[in-house]
Amino acid sequence: MNVSLINNDAVSGILKVDIVKNDYADQLNKNLHKLRQKVNMPGFRKGMVPIGIVNKLYRKQAMAEEVNKLVSEKLLSYIRENGINILGEPIPNETEQKEINFDTDEDFEFCFDIALSPEIDFKLTKRDKLSYYKIKIDDEAADKQIDAYRKSFGEYDKADKIEAEDLVKGVIVELEGGVPKPAGIFVEDAILMPSYVKGKMEQKKFLGSKLEDKIVFNPYKAFKGAEAELASFLKIKKEDVKDMKSDFSFVIKEITRHKIAELNQEFFDRVVGPDTVTNEDEFRNKVKDILAGQYAPQSDYIFMFDVRSMLTRKAGDITFAEDVLKRWMLISDEKTTKEAVDNDYPKVVQDLKYHLVKEKIVKDNDIKVEKEDIDAIARRVVKEQFAQYGMLTVPDDMLNKYVDDMMNKQETVNNLVNRVIDEKLSDFLKNKITINEKEVTSEEFGKLLDEQVES
Repeated sequence: MNVSLINNDAVSGILKVDIVKNDYADQLNKNLHKLRQKVNMPGFRKGMVPIGIVNKLYRKQAMAEEVNKLVSEKLLSYIRENGINILGEPIPNETEQKEINFDTDEDFEFCFDIALSPEIDFKLTKRDKLSYYKIKIDDEAADKQIDAYRKSFGEYDKADKIEAEDLVKGVIVELEGGVPKPAGIFVEDAILMPSYVKGKMEQKKFLGSKLEDKIVFNPYKAFKGAEAELASFLKIKKEDVKDMKSDFSFVIKEITRHKIAELNQEFFDRVVGPDTVTNEDEFRNKVKDILAGQYAPQSDYIFMFDVRSMLTRKAGDITFAEDVLKRWMLISDEKTTKEAVDNDYPKVVQDLKYHLVKEKIVKDNDIKVEKEDIDAIARRVVKEQFAQYGMLTVPDDMLNKYVDDMMNKQETVNNLVNRVIDEKLSDFLKNKITINEKEVTSEEFGKLLDEQVES
């Protein structure tokens, strides 16, 4: 068996794999004898069909499978052992490949086109400059976040008089002529929040009312335009809402009010962890740090977007084996079309160019991803997800469970590895080139993000 590479040019070549009978004969015979043990054929006991018949019926298929298996294995090992950097995968050659006939041939030659990774050469110095944008966390932003924490960690108390944000529970009865309608709608545990009532006149009927007060109101006007909410409130089908114009009585049975948390040590401990801060000023500063940390991934996103533009620009024009890459794109996705490939190719090339530039930096500077790195970023991701729901401290057992679940999904692990690489690349570049830190407002930062999305 022989594998050889013929270079067409710097970015493409043909891999030839020569297979002779001695390369596959022994294994083919073993496979046919194994197959014989499984063949069921009338007139013969299972496993006793003559090998000559098995050969006649199955040799061609078995030979094709064994030869193709050998070709695939030898291709991959040759590429790996010789350090050949290819883009995509080897694809059947359309000009050099001779016709293969498993009925008559015993020796075979397979030809594959490959796209070779082009050579890239560039240097990074302190003369290369990029901006790094950080959001200015002012007192107003801190106040908004503290208010959100206070609401999130608040408690519910019973109240005697209704305010707009209260939850009101009671009994509602459909009326007809001012009295309960026979066989009308009756809901014993109706729940309503006055601030959600769209009809202002209907809303005013609830505000200031007390326990056991009876309010006559019109749900259709109260939930104007919100058919799903009205159907849920009255416990009827959505399609019946349009005919429900009746007045209802609402007897108030319970008023529940959300009380925001007080700014005390218990609250500080619940938000940022026991004994992390001891007074309001320390807590405010901690909240600013938390907000800055939450914005950091977005700052890194903008930075890495600019890094991509800078690196691909410095790499200059790069030649790719366009014909081979386009045929590989077409072959690798049976749902795509030639027109779609032609349309997508420019973006694929840009992505490929950045990938190669990034790969060169990682390789040349020995940037590695360790298991500890993946575990650390997984834990950070989980904490960030909980933080979105106001949980800044996560019990270790819960944290470990979520991390374990992430590690069991290969796609997730691959994404984490890519994040580690991007972060290490970011850290490397911040020391290699000149970084101009710029503090911007949240509005300015939002515009920067929008520009990246649009581009």
